[in-house]
Amino acid sequence: MIKKTSRNVLRQGKHSRVRRKIAGTGDIPRLCVYKSLNHIYAQVIDDEQGKTLAAASTRDKELGDLASKTNTEAAKAVGNSIAVRAKAKGIDKVVFDRSGYKYHGRIAALAEAARESGLEF
Repeated sequence: MIKKTSRNVLRQGKHSRVRRKIAGTGDIPRLCVYKSLNHIYAQVIDDEQGKTLAAASTRDKELGDLASKTNTEAAKAVGNSIAVRAKAKGIDKVVFDRSGYKYHGRIAALAEAARESGLEF
């Protein structure tokens, strides 16, 4: 009998393979994205020190009510917010870590919005 593996377990395997190759430094930190069924989260991380430099999510009160927006519109708002917060800390370049998700839909919308707001990937 063949045992089925869940999509999330497969995604975590992809993420661990990518994380072996990608690491954020103090000069060029890592922009990590996580999405759940209801929310999307983004963090700018310095892996050398193990610190989160900036973070944004659809749960932030500062972004207002995102429940009335579509998922991609909410992801764009988070992308803009993470870019503004990173720029405020003096971060211009990041390494994009999509956490094993396909570069499509909410992930792509967040990345494009961050690029438009001034972050370089």
